[in-house]
Amino acid sequence: MENSNALDYRNKMSKKVSIISMILNTGLGAAKLILGIIFISGAVISDAVHSISDVFSTIVVIIGLHYAGKKADKKHNYGHEKIEPIVATILAVFLLIVALLLGYSGVKGLISIKSIEVNVLLIVVTIVSIIVKEGLYWYTIYYAKKFNSPALKADAWHHRSDSVSSVVVLIGLVGAMLGVMWLEPVATILVSLLIIKVAVSIYIQSINQLIDTAADEKTVNKIREVAKSVEGVIRIDDLKTRVHASVLYVDMEIGVDQNLILRESHDIADNVHDAIEREVEGVKHCTVHVNPVSISEEE
Repeated sequence: MENSNALDYRNKMSKKVSIISMILNTGLGAAKLILGIIFISGAVISDAVHSISDVFSTIVVIIGLHYAGKKADKKHNYGHEKIEPIVATILAVFLLIVALLLGYSGVKGLISIKSIEVNVLLIVVTIVSIIVKEGLYWYTIYYAKKFNSPALKADAWHHRSDSVSSVVVLIGLVGAMLGVMWLEPVATILVSLLIIKVAVSIYIQSINQLIDTAADEKTVNKIREVAKSVEGVIRIDDLKTRVHASVLYVDMEIGVDQNLILRESHDIADNVHDAIEREVEGVKHCTVHVNPVSISEEE
């Protein structure tokens, strides 16, 4: 029941984060688009399109979280959590495309440097965009880490990519005021490289959550410590873990005194099961198999 409540809370908060992001992105994108058209600023219009595109990526996140949060059923005995890393891989690809287009824009701008028309309103809306998008990044990444959510992490970096894109626009506007036109394309190229690195990292992490990668060494050691601390456990014979999207499954074999009756051995296994699910963060289910051990052999 506790795991079910935690999952419900996770799904509810994740959707709330995504909806807030979508509303703010829509308003911000519309404001930048209107001002960009009024003052005929290609950079600001491009930045507006970037913000609006984030709305669609957030919609993908909301849909993914909705289906990933569904309870286990007859066709999906282990739940639907893996839908989330699938969504994250899609968003990582989107993020990579954005980064590559940004890099292309920077190289193109460096080859053919053009003058930029500067207006105070454009600078103001760009600064507001940076503040809002960076705020959305920190807001989303907080819950992404809290819930170990690859989809929210990918969406957070979409916000950050928009934030740094606005920084590039601001650099271009300031550079134009100072007569240094090459500042914007150089900054664009550097930002694109950063986003490419992040996109690849998110993609790899999501793939690992889809192919039953083992838990990290620290978590495995924690599981062993918890199991060994349970009274009646003589040794750990085998331990396997698999990352299942944002949760972890554990399969363990423990050795107990062969002279114990079945009920006593079963109680020890139950205690190990409960202790691991209670004390090791992220564990959704732990299966414990009992092996008989001769005390004289251990001694």
